[in-house]
Order: sequence, then C-alpha cells, then structure tokens
Amino acid sequence: MKATEQTLQQIDRALRKTAENFPPTEEATQMTDIHLRVTQESGELLAFDDDDQELMRCVVEQWIDNKDDDFYPEVARLLRERINKMKGQMDRMSILKPYSFVLEDDDQEVVEDLYVVDDDIALLPPLSIDSLDNDLDEFLDNLLKS
Repeated sequence: MKATEQTLQQIDRALRKTAENFPPTEEATQMTDIHLRVTQESGELLAFDDDDQELMRCVVEQWIDNKDDDFYPEVARLLRERINKMKGQMDRMSILKPYSFVLEDDDQEVVEDLYVVDDDIALLPPLSIDSLDNDLDEFLDNLLKS
C-alpha cells in the first residue's frame, strides 16, 4: 500500500493532536503508553491512554475498507516512519519514561510496538531491537572466543 500525500498529512495531524494531550513540562507526571488503534473497515485511527481514554480520533480515507492481507504490517511501518519523523515532539511528551506507542487492531489486540522511549534512548521496533539483539549475540560470541 503506497500512502498518498493526504494519508501522510492525516497521520501527521493525528500524531500531533495526540502529542498535544501531553505538552512538554519540567517534570512528567503521567504514566501511560499511547495505544494507536486502527480499524480496517472504517479507516479510523484512534489514540488512547492506558485508562482507555480517547486522546484523538480521525479517519484515514485510504484505509476505509482496505482488504489487503498485509494491512496491519503496512500501517505499522507507516506509523513508525511518521512517528520517527516527529521524534522530537514525541520524545518531549510529558509522560514518565519509559513509554511506548503501540499499534492495536480493532479488537484491542496488540499488533506491534511502534516506538519506545526510555530516558536518552528511543527505539524503533522491530529493526532497532533486532539489530541490538544481533549486536549482543555477536558481542557474546566474541567474548566467549577470547
């Protein structure tokens, strides 16, 4: 699925609206993750906190009635890319660290972790975690050879 410019704008606006719920402050006071829920039939993109309070809602028209088998992996890739583009704003949200952005399907089942922030580290799963795992395996192999 190739995202249209309108889709990219809708996602960016939705992410900005979500971040606006947690304006930067001197000291973060809330502890939550951001749950991005996508409904394949309606094209809805919603954001919730851990208490299931709605933070944002929009409709991504390109996603309405999308029947692609790889819909959720493609949505995850696209959301991860857009979150990474807005990394500065996402990292300054007044949420206690660590926190993450999680993609859920319309049944509230976790599809994938999209973005994890922990102090000075921001990880974009799965690529960053996979490469970290490979680096650690390689380090251990080299250590055991010594």
